[in-house]
Amino acid sequence: MSTNKTYVILTDSSCDLHREVLDEWQLGTASLTFRFDGEDKEYTNDGMDINEFYSRMKAGGVAKTAAVNTESFIDCFTPYLEGGLDILYIGFSSGLSTTFNSARLASIELKEKYPERKIIAVDSLCASAGGALLVRLALDKREAGAEIEACAEFVESIKLSICHWFTVDDLVYLKRGGRVSSTAAFFGNMLGIKPVMHVDNEGHLVNVEKVRGRKTAIEALAQKYGELRVDGDYPIYISQADSTADAERLASILKSKYGAEVSIITDVGPVIGAHSGPGTLALFFVGKER
Repeated sequence: MSTNKTYVILTDSSCDLHREVLDEWQLGTASLTFRFDGEDKEYTNDGMDINEFYSRMKAGGVAKTAAVNTESFIDCFTPYLEGGLDILYIGFSSGLSTTFNSARLASIELKEKYPERKIIAVDSLCASAGGALLVRLALDKREAGAEIEACAEFVESIKLSICHWFTVDDLVYLKRGGRVSSTAAFFGNMLGIKPVMHVDNEGHLVNVEKVRGRKTAIEALAQKYGELRVDGDYPIYISQADSTADAERLASILKSKYGAEVSIITDVGPVIGAHSGPGTLALFFVGKER
C-alpha cells in the first residue's frame, strides 16, 4: 500500500472522536465551542470532562454552542499551508451549523495568500461520528495513494451513503431546539415515546418514527442497519451520551443478528450533546441510502 503525504485531511470537533483517536489518526481539527447559560467561560468541545458536562445538563444546566469562525479556520489552516501541504477539509453539515461556511470563506481568503497551494472544502452533510466515519474513509483513500482531487471526489461520492440513525432519551432537549413542541415533549416523556431520527440528504435532523420505550428504540436502530447495510468491509461507529450500557447493547445486537463488529464507540461531545441531551444514542454505517 502506498501513501500520499502531499496533503492533510482536516475536520472539526463535531466528529466526536476522543483525543487519543485524533492523535492516532494524526487528524487536525478546528474546535466548536460551548458555554453554560449564566457563565462567561467558553470551552472547546473537549475542554470539559464529558461526565461533568452531562451531569450539569441533568442538573438543569443549559449549554449554548458556537460554530468555528473564519479567523479560527485561518489559524488552523495556515501552518499546514506554510509547511508546503495542501488541505482537504471535511466539515460539519451545513444543515446544522455555519461552521462549514466559515471554512469555505477561510479557504477563499487563504487561496489568495497561498496561490500555489490547493485547499478543498467538502460539506460532509454529516454529524458526530458520522463525520468521523467519512473522514476515516478519506484517510484510507489517501493512504492508498489517492491525490487530493481524487480523494475529494471520493468523499463527495460516498457522503450520502453515510447513515446516521439515533434516538434520544428525554424530549426536553429537542423541545429547546424547536424540534418538538412543548406538548409533544411533555406527553412523549410521560408515555415513554422515543423518536427514531436520522440525518437526511440535506444534512438536517429528521424525525422518522416514534416507538414506545428505550429498548424498542435501540432495537429500531439495529433494524435500520439490517435494512440499509451494504456489502463491504466498512467501519461501524456508535456514539453515546452518558449511555454506555445502551451503546454496548446496540453493539451486541448488531453482532448477534448481523455478525457486524462495531469499530468505535465514542462519546457524543458537548456541542452535539447540548442539543440532543444525555441518553442520546447514535449508529453510523455505510448504507444503500441515508
